[in-house]
Amino acid sequence: MMERDEIVQFPKLELHLHLEGAAPPAFIRDLAKRRKIDIAGVFDDQGQYRWTGFDGFLSTYDAVSSALTGPQDFHDLTLCVLEHAAGQGVIYTEAFLSPDFCGGGDVIAWRDHLAAIEAAAQTAQSRWGIVMRGIVTCIRHHGPQQARKIASCAQETAGQFVTGFGLAGDETMFRPQDFVWPFDAAREAGLGLTAHAGEWQGPDAIRATMRDLRVARIGHGVRAIQDPSLVAYLAESGVVLETCPGSNVALGVYARLRDHPVAKLRDAGVKVTVSTDDPPFFGTTMTREYEGLARCFGWGQAEFAQIAHTALDAAFIDAPARKLLLKRLEEACPIPT
Repeated sequence: MMERDEIVQFPKLELHLHLEGAAPPAFIRDLAKRRKIDIAGVFDDQGQYRWTGFDGFLSTYDAVSSALTGPQDFHDLTLCVLEHAAGQGVIYTEAFLSPDFCGGGDVIAWRDHLAAIEAAAQTAQSRWGIVMRGIVTCIRHHGPQQARKIASCAQETAGQFVTGFGLAGDETMFRPQDFVWPFDAAREAGLGLTAHAGEWQGPDAIRATMRDLRVARIGHGVRAIQDPSLVAYLAESGVVLETCPGSNVALGVYARLRDHPVAKLRDAGVKVTVSTDDPPFFGTTMTREYEGLARCFGWGQAEFAQIAHTALDAAFIDAPARKLLLKRLEEACPIPT
């Protein structure tokens, strides 16, 4: 089994990280105090985020996000999040960025927020070597009409930094087909596509998401394990699952990590990656994710190297940057032959 230092230093790529959801409680508490925003109720006695159940999580997430009131806040948050990720051995991260929280879906306000986030990402890359790209993300429970506004924000800012478009939020609200227009718009803008599915609903939701939205990746997707034919289809099609084991356990999707299907999915030939989702909410880090997988499923350098290369292949990133990251991976963890 790998030693902790080896796991920390192992190069990791994270494809499923919500920027606001990665905000450390201390960062938000200090920000709210300076902004005179009363969100004391979102913290427990230990100073961590307080929530119960998925609905409670969403409510606390919204309250936490309310403390972020302008571009400078998002600049500082991005720098904070990327510094912490780099300390966990992350060399590349894709963050879900929501114009809903960055100006309410207004394109001009979104541009200002995005410029601040991108500036912080450039600083982080020069300081710590971590590379970041953004996935503009609409929030499902805000509805299809709002999602159209978010897709317009994505279209207007698609480029080297904004490289993807996604759908997050309450999976039980609306149908995938209700979001066809935003996803078609993002596709026309050349953005990579991903959508949350198969976390709270079953295999049929995953099938509908792939059919209607034509995504290359599925956020979570773990309920696919309930349908062997879907597992076989995922393995054959190459659609990538952005699994977040620690998140699924914290939210009660699975009782224990050893019950999580990530290993079974991988053994069946499904392409899987590993991410933290909203790490301070769920008491996790990329190091803890890897430690748990090593402990429960016996994964070591060979498995983690495969996971890293799968993530790079699935990343929404330009060819020159991908080539540089591949060089770093091959030097540190070539796939065993």
